[in-house]
Amino acid sequence: MKVRLNHATANPAALQAMMKLEGFIVTSGLDSKLYEFIKIRASQINGCAFCIDKHTRDLRKMGETEQRIYLLSAWREAPFYSDKEKAVLELTEAVTRISEIGVPQDLYERVRAHVDEAEYVTIIMAINTINAWNRIAISTGMFPAEE
Repeated sequence: MKVRLNHATANPAALQAMMKLEGFIVTSGLDSKLYEFIKIRASQINGCAFCIDKHTRDLRKMGETEQRIYLLSAWREAPFYSDKEKAVLELTEAVTRISEIGVPQDLYERVRAHVDEAEYVTIIMAINTINAWNRIAISTGMFPAEE
């Protein structure tokens, strides 16, 4: 495999814009493990190997269990996620696949049972940000480094 181009050096201003989004989310108070779950689940749906590799490694460094990382793609069938995590993972799937069914009202209500309006918007921004990163990585040919 060969990287098509280095997006960071090709357009540093674009990278700075993305980093501002990251900075907003990181300083928002959103639980950092939940943010990594959002990143991994969206990246699984989008097929972004680079981001799946990066964010599973990041989550391991944060002390997350291998079991919860491995089962993330089957979170509905695994009893290891909280109700809030499940609602946010379902929202992540809906927003990532927004053209299919949008975000149904019942899903919005399930998420809002766990978060206030401000955190809901932060979660939406987190989902949008990783979807943008996925599209950058895939479009520029980024791939994980071999261990």
